[in-house]
Amino acid sequence: MIYNKSIKAFKDSKGLIPGGVNSPVRAFKSVNCDPVFFDHGYGSKLYDLDGNEYIDCISSWGPLIFGHADKITLSKISEYLFKGTTYGAPTIIESEMAKKIIELVPSIEKVRMVNSGTEATMSAIRLARGYTSRNLILKFSGNYHGHGDSFLIKAGSGAMTLGLPDSPGVTKNIAKDTIIADFNSLESVSEQFKKNPEKIAAVIIEPVAGNMGLVESRKDFLLGLRKLCDENKSLLIFDEVMSGFRLSKGGAQELYEVIPDITTLGKIIGGGLPVGAYGGKSEIMDYLAPNGPVYQAGTLSGNPLAMSAGLSVLNRLNDKLYEKLESISKKIHEGFLQNIQETGTNAIINRAGSMMTLFFTENDKIENYNDAITCDLKKYAKYFKSMLDEGVYLPPSQFECMFISSVYSEKDIDKLISSNKKSLQLI
Repeated sequence: MIYNKSIKAFKDSKGLIPGGVNSPVRAFKSVNCDPVFFDHGYGSKLYDLDGNEYIDCISSWGPLIFGHADKITLSKISEYLFKGTTYGAPTIIESEMAKKIIELVPSIEKVRMVNSGTEATMSAIRLARGYTSRNLILKFSGNYHGHGDSFLIKAGSGAMTLGLPDSPGVTKNIAKDTIIADFNSLESVSEQFKKNPEKIAAVIIEPVAGNMGLVESRKDFLLGLRKLCDENKSLLIFDEVMSGFRLSKGGAQELYEVIPDITTLGKIIGGGLPVGAYGGKSEIMDYLAPNGPVYQAGTLSGNPLAMSAGLSVLNRLNDKLYEKLESISKKIHEGFLQNIQETGTNAIINRAGSMMTLFFTENDKIENYNDAITCDLKKYAKYFKSMLDEGVYLPPSQFECMFISSVYSEKDIDKLISSNKKSLQLI
């Protein structure tokens, strides 16, 4: 493929934007090539500045469950657009969104809208600290909860591939209030509770991690976390910014049947527009101002355009949709597995519903951060570039995951599988 316009656009942007991008993974550093600049998307496809067509396997990192330029979503945005874009004041549509989220998510009795997943997780831990009158937050190696200072300690994704697990600018005083445990290891969590009695405000976890590649929690691990939090009077926070509404109507917590105290959401509830939310038990949520002492605010929180887009998506979630997503994802998964076996490639696949990662590793499983960092990043970079040239847009990092949309055709699936085989043969 020819990428001349993208190459020029990236060169120009580097003089205007730090690194030429507004989010580090987009710079394609970990895959050793220049990023593609896109012009538009439609359905399952993306089109770059040079006119190249790609099957999109990222779906804007999750929210586009109905693909690009979805007509229903666009029509709902258009309906509201002519009423205005923002008021900085209450609207009925915020309550409609809150009602829908409460209806779908098992743990949520009340919910507060914000503007991003990062803002949701930052607000959730502030609430947890205020509610419990404790300072420490326990997180897991390889879990990424946005770029808040408290979370940039053994984070995933960009921090892993760029070699910046601890970002300059995060002070020692902030870092000391975040303690780390090993994903899928109850023993490591129990040890931290013993070391820090009556000091841990909350445990925050991605029940299905998406930023060290796709890594699922074991059910016994999540049940054990729930028990440890209860025994130690700490809150359990599920970061479902990625998994919420993508794995099921009620997210990972519905599938695992483990109920957290607070849940953070994002991605799909904006229908492609910037959004975030956090919710939980009424008793905890009422600790927020103006009812309680914990302050959090935002001029654009509950933005009517984002609420319109998100509701257009949430109102269409049903069993038939998730069956379709599972069918598409399973076909791709099985096709990739067959290609791995036929080509003799050292690789495995982790998948949860329509989220999936192909890991280049000699391990027989990836269950935590230490497993993930054994992957062959050079091999992934070669694979990524080959797939890009084949017209398949994959995550530009070994430590991200694919998000499959419901609008893939049989032709798309066949092309993904054949391109995967060709690319595996080349690396």
